[in-house]
Amino acid sequence: MHAYSGRDLKQLFDLPVSMLRSLVRAGHIHPQGSGRSARYSFDDLLTLKTAAALRAAKVPSRKIHRALRKLRDVNTGQFALPLGPAPRPQPVRPLKDPNPKHSPRDIVQLHFERAYSIEEQDPAGARIAYSRCLTLDAGHIEARINLGRLLHIGGELEEAERVYRTGRHSSALLLFNLAVLLEDMHRDSEAIQSYRDALALDPTLPDAHFNLARLHETRGSTQDAFRCLLAYRRLINAPLRPAPSPVRR
Repeated sequence: MHAYSGRDLKQLFDLPVSMLRSLVRAGHIHPQGSGRSARYSFDDLLTLKTAAALRAAKVPSRKIHRALRKLRDVNTGQFALPLGPAPRPQPVRPLKDPNPKHSPRDIVQLHFERAYSIEEQDPAGARIAYSRCLTLDAGHIEARINLGRLLHIGGELEEAERVYRTGRHSSALLLFNLAVLLEDMHRDSEAIQSYRDALALDPTLPDAHFNLARLHETRGSTQDAFRCLLAYRRLINAPLRPAPSPVRR
């Protein structure tokens, strides 16, 4: 595995030395050596990426440490959102059109907006509503992305893959989500290709570059990993782009 220097970390994340030392003291990262000779693993980079994102969002240091303690899975080096008790699903009633003048496209959008609005409190109901949206309009790519993501979160990996792959059209975000799913299914070669396909459609997806770097790292492709990290660095240091339409990731 390639070891990354303090200079590499500065280039990638621009975290102050004081915070880097704080993360070391808290046991979030585990450099080999000390001072200028310290070297960091890719698992350390994953932690630092999260810390840098939280710092950019102006999250206080104590909350960053708290978040890292909650999110870090020391066995895999991956991060997972903490899950609370599952809410009781509410019954999903057929959508009644209050306005008979609504076009079929309007009805599709009503299904989508309803699904989007209840994702947090009723993910099962949201999945049904997204499915109805896709039944009426198989080309509704936002519904396909969000349904696939909910299935993925719910552990229905094969069904999530089927949803992602069924549509005629794709998007960078859909291919990115598919790549993440394929990683969770331990199909890394396919995940690499899906990340590359996503970047072919939108080369400005920083997380796609970072995840590709991680996959290359696990395969010992050091040069490819560092090339992807440099692309990630260029993107996160670039001026902000206008926010895309709200599709949950």
